[in-house]
Amino acid sequence: MKKKSALFAGLAAGAMIMGLAACSSSGTTGSGGAGDGGLIGVAMPTKSSERWIADGDAVKSQLEEQGFKVDLQYAEDDIPTQVSQIENMITKGAEVLIVASIDGTTLTSVLQDAADANIPVIAYDRLIRDTENVNYYASFDNLKVGQQQAWSVLNGLGLTELDGTATADAPAGPFNIELFAGSPDDNNATFFFNGAMQELQPFIDSGVLVVKSGQTDFNSVATLRWDGEEAQSRLENILTSTYSDGSKVNGILSPYDGISRGIISALQGSGYAVDATWPIISGQDAEIDSVKAINSGEQYATIFKDTRQLAAISVEMAVAVLNGDTPETNNTTDYDNGKITVPSMLLDSQIVVKDNIPSVLIDSGYWTEAEING
Repeated sequence: MKKKSALFAGLAAGAMIMGLAACSSSGTTGSGGAGDGGLIGVAMPTKSSERWIADGDAVKSQLEEQGFKVDLQYAEDDIPTQVSQIENMITKGAEVLIVASIDGTTLTSVLQDAADANIPVIAYDRLIRDTENVNYYASFDNLKVGQQQAWSVLNGLGLTELDGTATADAPAGPFNIELFAGSPDDNNATFFFNGAMQELQPFIDSGVLVVKSGQTDFNSVATLRWDGEEAQSRLENILTSTYSDGSKVNGILSPYDGISRGIISALQGSGYAVDATWPIISGQDAEIDSVKAINSGEQYATIFKDTRQLAAISVEMAVAVLNGDTPETNNTTDYDNGKITVPSMLLDSQIVVKDNIPSVLIDSGYWTEAEING
């Protein structure tokens, strides 16, 4: 994903989260300070998703603009590899760790090593669980992301506006829907699913929506490692076992674009065509292949989370803690990791459908018209 450093700088200057709150000392500072050329470790989960490549590039670029050296590592969704990478960052003398965990419950020991070395830890997008040794959390309003995914499906079916408000003359249904959730080892996945079900459950209870497979609890619909092939296989099984009577699935809640593409493959392999009977499919991350799929009618919507802004938050947090300041946060109550409630900075997200691709994704410089139409 090609993003321009000038755009990074402009976002960093303009975003509301950029002002540092020079309050009391955080109590944990590295041996250096902002812009002294010190090392910052950045641990990302995988390169199999273009989203994480973009995150890593954005964080690295913005840190380097601040004068830091950056050790950026991808663990390819292998937990021991990520633990080893973080251990190496500590050994190399990293002054701050920015960590997007593979499994947020598996870093307790290595983060104790970081604490023993007086290294602050910023959890990036995925909350790190079961440890006191995480200082801050930078992410999006993940419950709202889940609501937006549900609103996408409801809007496509004609039941609500994109903001969740009721539409006039909404159809009575019933509509068959199926549910997919993210990886059970990712704390965000439960936030997304719970947010979505807050919006879908009233329609299920009234009979307007019918989950024909009967699979409605998180454990039944979760997709380990957000794997599109696993989602494809599960939907193929559902279509064979539940829809062999000639009925059609009308809507599918998908929490991530990679899962959405697996869903699309399953539908195509089961004889569905992109026409009036094609299901409404949600998504997340505005990955280029899924933006193209929205343009072609295969996917109805995605949730745009501007990773450039998320990178900017993380960089500002790193600079603040190294200066002995307290980073700005806007949520100190909702992100309990099992040991502590982690002070968090949450960004807003946007629903993208075909009609607003130009205004949301192209005008912001996230994707170019040539990339989308290429």
